[in-house]
Amino acid sequence: MAGAPTSAGREKRCGVCGHESRQPGFRPPVPEQAPDLDLRPGEPVRSTMARWLETCPHCGYAAPDITEAHPAGAQAVAAAPYRALIADTAHPVLARRFLAWAHVLEETGALHAAAEATLHAAWVADDLNRDDLARQWRREAVALWRSGPALDAEQSVRVIDALRRAGDFAEAEGAAEALAGLNPPEAVAQVTALEVRLIAAEDMGRHSMASAIAPPARRPHVTHQPKKRPPEGGGLKSWLRRIFGG
Repeated sequence: MAGAPTSAGREKRCGVCGHESRQPGFRPPVPEQAPDLDLRPGEPVRSTMARWLETCPHCGYAAPDITEAHPAGAQAVAAAPYRALIADTAHPVLARRFLAWAHVLEETGALHAAAEATLHAAWVADDLNRDDLARQWRREAVALWRSGPALDAEQSVRVIDALRRAGDFAEAEGAAEALAGLNPPEAVAQVTALEVRLIAAEDMGRHSMASAIAPPARRPHVTHQPKKRPPEGGGLKSWLRRIFGG
């Protein structure tokens, strides 16, 4: 049952403002379809994005777990840029939630995690056929990835895909050539080869990992993986320990 709360929810105290609010429980289903090339999970997880973050109704703090807040993140939530971001009605409500979390992560120095959250906002724009916003937020995600520590092979593939889907074909081609020159693992090489073909065709569309790697090209939702402490940022919970933690 995709996207259903695990219970009626429970009261949680916000780590930023201290107010309590009822937050719905969420247990992600097991992915049954291959992820996209940018690792957006397949169904039924794909349709559960509205439950990936919690939001405090009092201060507007959005996070995987609102009970946790980095001190710098709490300061960011109270500042004018965050208030303007969550109030911007020109952007979809769910996208604003991910962008707000990305802003907090950026302020705490977790740039790769901020890139992930920004990419998630682009996924929301994809679903609403807001191609203009999807391209903008993919470019912002790329900038955040490149502003952080050195990228691993997986992140490099996602940068290539984001550039291609934003229509930045020349830049995507250069990134693909650079990655191919590093002799990456076979699976990464296969995905990169597909990206090169799509770039040559000036294809900005969504494509599945199953197009590049023989089944099962399936990435488990992170709550189905062993937990590990993220290398940057703080307070990342649940499946966001892997995806948002970079």
